[in-house]
Amino acid sequence: MPIDIVTSFIEAVERMDLDHALSHLTDDCEYDNVPIGKVFGRDAVRDTLAPFIARFEQVQWVVTHQVGSGNLDHGVVMNERLDRFRAGETWLELPVAGLFLVRHGQISLWRDYFDMGALTRMFSADSH
Repeated sequence: MPIDIVTSFIEAVERMDLDHALSHLTDDCEYDNVPIGKVFGRDAVRDTLAPFIARFEQVQWVVTHQVGSGNLDHGVVMNERLDRFRAGETWLELPVAGLFLVRHGQISLWRDYFDMGALTRMFSADSH
């Protein structure tokens, strides 16, 4: 089911196993951080995600609500998350709403919606 694909993807990100996480994406996937911009393809997702994740000792994406429909050939998953990042002894938190399209058992679109001000405040807290 599409939810299983997205859950496995999130679990790999939380383990900071980027190779396994990226294996859930199609070669031509679109990754859209809505307030920041889009990138296309696994390599571009790696180039975007790797330096961000590397800043932190631990990552938790706490899914509070998740719904899905369709099948592995064509499915949709939406979730509401609290993305948490540990920097030293401090946990930084960012509320996120995610949309994932699954095509042939892989994520073809990953779109995250979040408040840019909240992200800026998170990074400001990280620098103190």
